[in-house]
Amino acid sequence: MDRIDALEERLSHLIRANDDLSEIVARQGREIDVLTRRVTMLMQREAEREAELAEAPAADVRPPHW
Repeated sequence: MDRIDALEERLSHLIRANDDLSEIVARQGREIDVLTRRVTMLMQREAEREAELAEAPAADVRPPHW
């Protein structure tokens, strides 16, 4: 009987550990989704900024009327 009790106790701890790890993995998945969206947004912003800079005249170039 003690052996069965020990196995049940061990199984209970393993189930609890599995549930905890499952919760952690799910939370990390949500965090990764948020971070992926943020990185995408930042990359788009930087691409827009670079495009604007490419269109603007360079500051160290003399204007054509000089």
